[in-house]
Amino acid sequence: MTNTLGLRASTDRKTTPSANAAGTTANIHNAFGLLSGAANSCPGQTAACKDVCYAGRLEAAYTGFRNVMTNNWLAVKDASYADLVLSLDALVKDFIVAADKRQCARVFRIHHDGDFFSRTYASAWARVIRNNPSVTFWAYTRSFVPACNVVDILVGIPNLTLYLSVDAGNAAHAMVIRDEYPTGVRIATLTDTFDNGKGMMTDLGLTRPGAACPELKGALPLIDKNGGACVTCGLCVTGKSDIRFASKGK
Repeated sequence: MTNTLGLRASTDRKTTPSANAAGTTANIHNAFGLLSGAANSCPGQTAACKDVCYAGRLEAAYTGFRNVMTNNWLAVKDASYADLVLSLDALVKDFIVAADKRQCARVFRIHHDGDFFSRTYASAWARVIRNNPSVTFWAYTRSFVPACNVVDILVGIPNLTLYLSVDAGNAAHAMVIRDEYPTGVRIATLTDTFDNGKGMMTDLGLTRPGAACPELKGALPLIDKNGGACVTCGLCVTGKSDIRFASKGK
């Protein structure tokens, strides 16, 4: 397959399965992103998400990063299903070659920036994920609201862990989706503190509070010579637990 849309994957220190010898830099492209924001690829953006969006801050701070996200977004926003499948699949196939060369895990983060912005786009990703069963994919999404709900398209794919990104602005919608797919999705809460995340998990009707992100708690380094914190931890990658993120990191 050919990447006819010219899409570019990214290195991401937190999610990388491979790092340089010093343990400071990701050396494999295992993440894909789009320009963030409600006007772009985030139809489910909430006020809380907008306020703390780390990807948006990176877009503002680093011209090169913003250019890649912008170019990806412009390439996909009006693309056909067929072109999306061709290009996304080619991008993942390139990652597999690189992962095998590095002798690292085949794990791929969908949307370290941006989100599933349409059902056509989500359907293309669903096809690509199924096309590549040797790769473990994971994604967090706020596209489970009336403006754009893609959960039914992505739920139940064996090699995809799908998290609903939940805060006060979309918790009511998350409860509906979680009731509809009690074993098909995980919950990732965003609150100011980890304790408040516990409260939100209870409000969502969950019997367990989920795990606090160990990297944000300071229990794991963002990256070391073995790779990024997400791969070292493994909870989100494999979907072993609901997860709590805290904007204040405590």
